Amino acid sequence: MSESSIAISARGLRKHFGDLVAVDGIDLDVEQGICFGLLGPNGAGKTTMIRMLQASSPLTSGSLEVFGMDVEKQSREVRSRIGVIPQEDNLDPDFSSMFNLIVYARYFGIHGTEAKKKASDLLELVGLTEKANEKITNLSGGMKRRLIVARGLINNPDLLILDEPTTGLDPQARHRVWDQIRSYRRSGNTILLTTHYMDEAELLCDDLAIVDGGKILVRGSPKDLILSTVGKEAVEFLASYEDGGATLDRIQILIEDLGAKFSRIADRIIAYGSGIHDLADEFETDISIQDVIRRRATLEDVFLQLTGRQLRE
Repeated sequence: MSESSIAISARGLRKHFGDLVAVDGIDLDVEQGICFGLLGPNGAGKTTMIRMLQASSPLTSGSLEVFGMDVEKQSREVRSRIGVIPQEDNLDPDFSSMFNLIVYARYFGIHGTEAKKKASDLLELVGLTEKANEKITNLSGGMKRRLIVARGLINNPDLLILDEPTTGLDPQARHRVWDQIRSYRRSGNTILLTTHYMDEAELLCDDLAIVDGGKILVRGSPKDLILSTVGKEAVEFLASYEDGGATLDRIQILIEDLGAKFSRIADRIIAYGSGIHDLADEFETDISIQDVIRRRATLEDVFLQLTGRQLRE
């Protein structure tokens, strides 16, 4: 990977808030022209890294470059080449859809006829042409999200940062946003995606890193991470509520004897690897088991294996 093909480059990147270490010595190169996922539980350091990329939060130490530009020394140039889709709805409720885009265009020195043309084209891109003159308060949640996507593209950014872009959307709206992301990616631009939806990351990302505690735990393509972490296949053993966990205790001992990886939740055990199929056959007719589900392993299995199941604030 040559330096000219790098969109984001971090070396020894650190960010401290007093005694809290939010980003802890991260080294990372993201190639241009891909969709790169930055995944992790709440408090993992993702949002802090995004703020540093936007040149809105200073580095504690290390270096961070976007397209070869230092984010601290060349902050204005960096901002001109990135677009940001924030996770919160921060549209101006007093303006129409069109005017929200026109006002935002001014931050990038885009005015008059050019701003109106860009706004019109982007409304068409996200399927909101008929809502151009609607106040924001009259738009559905999905429409607002698509408008925020349009706003993030107003300056034709080379790097688009998507911070949980489909949170709270219904399936139809999610797929519409996914289509827009794919279209942007096909144009040769670079995308940085954070999401808590592992199916979204698995579908959209060419490459990704899972972070926790401000450090990168693993890095690779979704397919490679699934194969290397949990394997191709998974089996879920669901216990009946009357069993009280005794059968799951017995299954867990057998899985441990096999040396297979597994996760245990309140009413089920999820085991990974081809060696668990004989065990699945054995318990498929056990009356104390409510169901045995055979499925392919997913990125969510990887995520939970690496970061655990405990809730994060």
